[in-house]
Amino acid sequence: MSDAVKLVCHACGQTNRFAAEKLAESPKCGVCGAALVDGRVSALDPAVLEKSTKTDDLPLLVDFWAPWCGPCRQMAPEFQKAARALAPRARLAKIDTQDHPSVAQKHGIRGIPALVLFHRGREVARLAGARPASEIEAFVKGAAKPR
Repeated sequence: MSDAVKLVCHACGQTNRFAAEKLAESPKCGVCGAALVDGRVSALDPAVLEKSTKTDDLPLLVDFWAPWCGPCRQMAPEFQKAARALAPRARLAKIDTQDHPSVAQKHGIRGIPALVLFHRGREVARLAGARPASEIEAFVKGAAKPR
């Protein structure tokens, strides 16, 4: 397979490998059938977040948020708009810091909402505070070199 892409399924945690040309064709997980790059924001658990940040070949922007946070809730529709606009060049996900405080601590999250961009096993950039979709898109495009 020339120019293969690895992506972790955000539904089941399985690593999938497929040809880069298939990115625009809405690839699905080989185990559970969930869409891998569908322009939706995925809610992650700590294990899938860890695996995805280390394995994914596409940029992964993670929103560290909490349900009690007003700015987090206000930004949610903008984050979803950005996810649709950036697919299939990047994926967007969120993790609830109230349910998973150890993840926030591990990643040094001191305020929410906090956007952290991961690409090919490392943190690439951070952005603090609620943002409109256009700023989120520009942040991802400027900080990573999406396929």
